Amino acid sequence: MSEEKNQNEIEEVTNEDEHKDVEHYCYLCRRPESAAGKMLELPNNIFICTDCMQRTLNSMGNGQFGFIDARNMDLDSMDITKMMNDMQSMQPKAEVKKKKKDKKEEPEFTLKDIPAPHQIKAMLDEYVIGQDYAKKVMSVAVYNHYKRVVTNTMDEIEIDKSNMLMIGPTGSGKTYLVKTLARLLKVPLAITDATSLTEAGYIGDDVESVLSKLLQAADNDVDRAEHGIVFIDEIDKIAKKQNTNSRDVSGESVQQGLLKLLEGAEVEVPVGATSKNAMVPLTTINTRNILFICGGAFPNLEGIIKKRLMKKTSIGFGADLKDRFDEEENIIAQVTNEDLREYGFIPEFIGRLPMIFTLEGLTKEMLVKILKEPKNAILKQYQKLLELDEVKLEFDEGALEAIAEQALKKKTGARALRAIIEKFMLDIMYEIPKDDTIGSVTITRDYIENHGNPEIHLRDQ
Repeated sequence: MSEEKNQNEIEEVTNEDEHKDVEHYCYLCRRPESAAGKMLELPNNIFICTDCMQRTLNSMGNGQFGFIDARNMDLDSMDITKMMNDMQSMQPKAEVKKKKKDKKEEPEFTLKDIPAPHQIKAMLDEYVIGQDYAKKVMSVAVYNHYKRVVTNTMDEIEIDKSNMLMIGPTGSGKTYLVKTLARLLKVPLAITDATSLTEAGYIGDDVESVLSKLLQAADNDVDRAEHGIVFIDEIDKIAKKQNTNSRDVSGESVQQGLLKLLEGAEVEVPVGATSKNAMVPLTTINTRNILFICGGAFPNLEGIIKKRLMKKTSIGFGADLKDRFDEEENIIAQVTNEDLREYGFIPEFIGRLPMIFTLEGLTKEMLVKILKEPKNAILKQYQKLLELDEVKLEFDEGALEAIAEQALKKKTGARALRAIIEKFMLDIMYEIPKDDTIGSVTITRDYIENHGNPEIHLRDQ
């Protein structure tokens, strides 16, 4: 008897341990126990987190579901058992808890840990070709921003945030620069598209959704999120609409909504979702130390700049010809706050983006360098892939120039490079694993221009 008793005790302890290793999910918000906290267990193995239970009780107390409604229900005709079974089938299945690695206590971030501007630029140079002026501006702005964050210099002399506005053509490297910067600094990054943002209450994403994405990127760690970077792309799409009688819910209204985020404010943000609703818990994020970077191509901005410049030079005996600025390269670098106001941005919005700089359009020479020089250049990636098959891949200079020329014609900047190379490398990547005798492949200009085949050399040659 004693042996049976001991065996039963062992089984009970084992079952308890297995139960502890299982993570349940909330029936309403679908969050796991690790994120929502301890669950309330209802009959039929239904689990609800305390946040959702509290919100449900609040809704009932506020009259959204009153006791009069409950009295009017025909309880006799309701199949309670069926309802509970249906709820049980909709309950997310419990999963075995993942063992978390022991977190090492990270040393406090100090001023010495912030890389100097020249070090930030040197790191960016390894991944990004050209755009030296943009990289220099970003390096200084980021250094000053995190220096302000670490020292918390907000007492006697208040230092403004170094939010940035990048202006440059499509494919010039705006998003890539920001991604590289966040990876090098090891801070969470949220990238959002301004075209999806609308005024609160309309179809689309509220401006607070950018902070929800940042919180997700920081694994719901509010402290990390408050030191992260938010990149808002296509910012030119929220310029004020000209000559419209309807409400501008995706233009000036969005600019007004972003003001408090750019300046620094405490904002309630939904956890695990991009929009607020009754069943999603909220947390508060202070945006004072979040670095905001906005970017856009700003089509037609060059025309506004030319118009302003012509006003200054078209009066008197020294007047210039009207077409003087038509052939001027990189005229967008002469942009001013006045031009941005004319484009459709309110002064308050421009004032909260003090660092305004432009990126150059990519030239043929820059595209060739992008192909082969960065640390993770696309050619190096393909060479590494074929190296695993013990095949050496080479591109002659004529081939690189031909690829760059085709990319320029597409007018999508560096984005076109991968598409062109993918097209020409498809057959090579398909055929090489078939033949073990191939030792090296050289891509030529003739092959890129569809006038010949790549040069293939056997291992014994």
